[in-house]
Amino acid sequence: MVTEHPTSESALQAAQELRTVVGRLRRRLAEMYDPKDLTPSQLSIISRLHRDGEASASDLASAERIRPQSVATTLTALADQGMVERRADPHDRRRQLVGLTPAGRAVFEQRGRSTQEWLARALDEHCTERERQQLIAAVAVLERLLHP
Repeated sequence: MVTEHPTSESALQAAQELRTVVGRLRRRLAEMYDPKDLTPSQLSIISRLHRDGEASASDLASAERIRPQSVATTLTALADQGMVERRADPHDRRRQLVGLTPAGRAVFEQRGRSTQEWLARALDEHCTERERQQLIAAVAVLERLLHP
């Protein structure tokens, strides 16, 4: 039998504040780069393909936690823009794998450079060295939350 432990007030406060600030930071980072009319779903697929490599549409749907029909629509739009390409899976010819094209990789890399440069400048301008070190330590704590 699993015993539930009451959630501390500090955990509740930290969760609320973290959720709010992470959402605002994501929106601000999204503003830093003109994504060539790419939707958030398209950017998410590009990011996943860049990070994880080729995948089938069903694998992408599962990883993104969206319906396969939504992934199919997103992939069609990305293919029309020359960001992704499909090829037969060498292990199962009935399946297709989707991967980034050089144009798709360039979009991902440019977006990453733009957002990282903005964030680094903001941290230099608005934070002390001690605060930046505290953020580095906090990121390690956040990583532990993601990989218990």
